Amino acid sequence: MTTITVIGAGSASFGENTLSALLHAEKLRGSVLRLVDRNAQTLDIIQRLADRLNQEWDAGFQITAHTHHREALEGAEFVVSAIEVGPREELWKSDYELTLKHGVHQPYGENGGPGGFAHAARNIGPVMEIVHDMEQLCPDAWFINFTNPMIRICDAVNRHSRIKVVGLCHQIYAGYTMVGVALAKDLGIEVPQGLEGLHADVMQHPLQHRVREQIVPLVDIRAAGINHFSWILSVHDRRTGEDLYPLLRRRFFELDPGFEPLTRRVFQDFGLLPVPGDTHLCEYLPWLSDPETKPWEKFNIRLYDWEMMAGLRDFSLDRLSEMANCRMSIDSLLDTDSEGAVEMIENIACAGTHYHLAANLPNAGQIANLPYGAIVETPVIVDGAGIHPVQMGALPEAIAELNHRELVAAQLCVDAAVEGNYEKALQCLLLDPMIRDMQTAKNILDDYLAAYKTYLPQFWK
Repeated sequence: MTTITVIGAGSASFGENTLSALLHAEKLRGSVLRLVDRNAQTLDIIQRLADRLNQEWDAGFQITAHTHHREALEGAEFVVSAIEVGPREELWKSDYELTLKHGVHQPYGENGGPGGFAHAARNIGPVMEIVHDMEQLCPDAWFINFTNPMIRICDAVNRHSRIKVVGLCHQIYAGYTMVGVALAKDLGIEVPQGLEGLHADVMQHPLQHRVREQIVPLVDIRAAGINHFSWILSVHDRRTGEDLYPLLRRRFFELDPGFEPLTRRVFQDFGLLPVPGDTHLCEYLPWLSDPETKPWEKFNIRLYDWEMMAGLRDFSLDRLSEMANCRMSIDSLLDTDSEGAVEMIENIACAGTHYHLAANLPNAGQIANLPYGAIVETPVIVDGAGIHPVQMGALPEAIAELNHRELVAAQLCVDAAVEGNYEKALQCLLLDPMIRDMQTAKNILDDYLAAYKTYLPQFWK
């Protein structure tokens, strides 16, 4: 038995994936599950769904629901956080549009760019409230983070609290999917018609998944870097041990040039295949926001469809409500993926051993030429003693420098948000690859702080 607290449990994606995976985990039978969400309506849906799964799957969990995290932390061994200051899509769109006033075109604006600063600053306050309460109520618990921007949230917890943190993200599978498309003929993989790339699109997701489920059993990919900006260091055939990177280098450039064109160019110029796909990769590069050459058009960088995704979120919650009300089958929840949360909890709590493809931890030397203590992403081994990063050596110097710049900006963002420090916030934007003018950085920061005054009171003391 173990005690698991999930904060942000009312998220539609959580109910579909992590909740069902936890309740279906044989090794966790009989554990304590505390669900937390400040939205009482969505929390009610998730609690009733959890009760149904618990009963029909005979999971034996003790389940409680809470509208404030402090009620659910006493003695917890794992705290899974999927919080997001909302309304998510509306704020993300605002982050993007505010910079346009100043002539800055963010190609995506979620985790990097000026939007990455605003997004992180809004989420860091609530996260720090949680971890400071954990220091009193469950100081030895693991904080398992899903909230973006991943690097910045994990860095805040690591450097400004005493809580152990690990960040989990599924983006490594974008790398697997691109390798699968490139090596399809060589490995016998069927690439579905209509697959255009790795961008976030509800019509593309099932096509991407079909390639992913075929390629993962066939190849082992080792990647390292930082979240949404990691790099494939090796690719091997799981059956023969053959090094497939030389073949990948040939085959990738035989693909249609319209398939992930930014990734293609970066692969060509830097010699390693970046993992995340164009729409995340573009957030960290200094060559994507020139208003004259408009590189976002050349590389066909697609904006997130905020309205559609907000509607899809509502649709997903309605679907979970139907399941909670026993008006829809729950069979589709039997094979859900928690994106690593269950694997972390099971193997620490039950002293198992698990190799995980990618996790975010403080750098203790696993990437030799990135700053010690910065949050980096590598494979990890999970066992009863905790989560241990796999040593990956050094990145090529040019790639390490790109990652290093983003890590410095991330730490300035974190310190600014924690301290309410205007100077560090400005320095964060001045280091941002999207910013080309010093006064523009200040103007954007001033607009952000004014627009989000309610969310960022620390800057208005």
